[in-house]
Amino acid sequence: MKKALILLGCPESPAQTPMAIYITNKLQKMGYEVTTASTPSAMKLIEVGDPEGLYVKNKIDIDSCMDNLDSGTFDLLVGFVHKDAAVSYFVTFNSILNTTSIALIFEKDPEKLEEFENIISESTNAEIVSARAYHNPTPLRVKFDKTLKKMEESGNL
Repeated sequence: MKKALILLGCPESPAQTPMAIYITNKLQKMGYEVTTASTPSAMKLIEVGDPEGLYVKNKIDIDSCMDNLDSGTFDLLVGFVHKDAAVSYFVTFNSILNTTSIALIFEKDPEKLEEFENIISESTNAEIVSARAYHNPTPLRVKFDKTLKKMEESGNL
């Protein structure tokens, strides 16, 4: 079974939690065993949104997760990038795992959005899903689905 890691940082943006549950569900239907690495506050929101663990089954603290990572541990990395710290986490996890990666970059400020896109594209080979989003997860969901379909069709998943 293929394994995916989802990175969740600060849950400041309301779009992050429903997208994390959506992506977990989507990847599980594709045959991935999904692990979610997050900050404690982001995990609390996931647990409230999925109280029976129907979608998010494997959870780990983002910092302790880093201690056990090696190249090849996961087949796919999906990272939520909406703050400077999230950019750093994504780049670090991407370089350790050396695997297929998708960066979900979202921000209200178009200049910050562009800055995050540039850093990720210069520092990784990740597919970039970028949208000006904060409250509404729909722009991210639509772009994520298109990217996932494109990656499947090209054999990158």
